[in-house]
Amino acid sequence: MDYKALEEGYEHIIKWFPSPKYKVCVVHGKLKADSKEQGMQEFVSGKANIMIATTVIEVGVDIPNATVMVIESAERFGLPQLHQLRGRVGRGSDQSFCLLMTSEKLSNEARRRLAIMVRTNDGFEIAEEDLRLRGPGEIEGTTQSGMPFNLKIANLGKDGQILQYSRDIAMEILNDDNNLIKSENKILVHQLNVHAKDRYNWSLVG
Repeated sequence: MDYKALEEGYEHIIKWFPSPKYKVCVVHGKLKADSKEQGMQEFVSGKANIMIATTVIEVGVDIPNATVMVIESAERFGLPQLHQLRGRVGRGSDQSFCLLMTSEKLSNEARRRLAIMVRTNDGFEIAEEDLRLRGPGEIEGTTQSGMPFNLKIANLGKDGQILQYSRDIAMEILNDDNNLIKSENKILVHQLNVHAKDRYNWSLVG
């Protein structure tokens, strides 16, 4: 779908920005490495005025003279990817702009993501908002989003301070009683044994 949209976008763009006044280059994941590099260099050097690309440019592309980016179907992307894509412009001294284009129908979550992108450029704030929206996933499992099964009360996106405080207390206990053999830690050991029944031993996964 990305490749088809890219081809259609290219045909549309060259009608509005015709040759020879404008040079349009294309970069996508199906190109060979040398062809991809050639397209990049044309844009970096200024030989190409416009680059049409898939998300292959998401990271590792430093083109200071790029000042305008248009992200089509922006609602399809998560906050980290949108932030990475937006970071491809504004790397030089010139004023830069990133335009987020969407379909007419948006889910509430998509609207929240886009509102966050419009509100801030702060990567840390975006990461925190992404954590709140998607959930942290499983600490010991493979699910990368949603609420974890083993945190019944805490929310990693909202309760970072109290979780850090709890961790510090846990480290104090372990530093004082590494094997948890003291009488004041009996209840803690009992609770750990109860929860251990539902845990996986990931060291046995080959």
